[in-house]
Amino acid sequence: MKHIIVAAVLLVGFCGFAQEEDKEAQKALQVSKNLTWEANKEISENKFTTAEANYRKAIAKSGENVAAPFNLGNAYYNNETYSEAFTRFKQAGELTADKGEKHKAFHNMGNVFMKNKQYEKAVEGYKQALRNNPKDEETRYNLALAKELLKKQQDEEKKDDKKKDKDKDKEEDKKDDKKKDDKKDGDDKKDDKGDQKDDKDKDKGDEGEDGDKKKDENKKGDGEEKKEKKEQQKKQPRPNQLSPQQVKNLLQAMQNEEKKVQKKMDAKKVKGVKVKTEKDW
Repeated sequence: MKHIIVAAVLLVGFCGFAQEEDKEAQKALQVSKNLTWEANKEISENKFTTAEANYRKAIAKSGENVAAPFNLGNAYYNNETYSEAFTRFKQAGELTADKGEKHKAFHNMGNVFMKNKQYEKAVEGYKQALRNNPKDEETRYNLALAKELLKKQQDEEKKDDKKKDKDKDKEEDKKDDKKKDDKKDGDDKKDDKGDQKDDKDKDKGDEGEDGDKKKDENKKGDGEEKKEKKEQQKKQPRPNQLSPQQVKNLLQAMQNEEKKVQKKMDAKKVKGVKVKTEKDW
């Protein structure tokens, strides 16, 4: 019996605590809604900074006030601060279980993706919104537009990829052509060196041939000179040997002497008688 009484007391106490907590939560939610209302008014008066501060206070005051992050997201979106807007729309979608509120959150997330030209993500955002409210024509129109822009974007990317590949191929072709030209220049230089070497060898060969010719000519000249010397030597008298002319002259002189001697003898014959001589035994 005592145990039953204790349990009853604890249950009453717990219920009282829960009711107190619920009252505090309701009170905090009401304060949050009031701050959201003030922020909405300030946004309409173009007081963005003050409105942003009140939205943040409202969000911090109660996690059940979905309007606070959603409206703050709208404020950021209109102020073109799209990354902050997306964060607040996402937060609103996670806080609520209501399909209508989820639809609005996903629809606005799709709008942020459209602004950032992230069309593939925009398509998914609008699809999520239609899953929560299939009858919304604005979302359906935005989904069709996102799909069209996505296709166009993908086609442009394909063109860009083809252009990049073509440019890359051209660059590779240029590199190949440059390598071929460099190789050709190298071969031409080698050929030039080879031709120069051949010319040198040819010149050297010509010089050799000229040298040989000169040697042959010199040799021939020496031979002819020797031959001429030999002929001259034949014509010239050898040592201790009279030349034909000298022999002729000598014979002439001898004949002249004989004539003189004969004249003398003839003269003696006329002048006197020959004396007879006897031999001694």
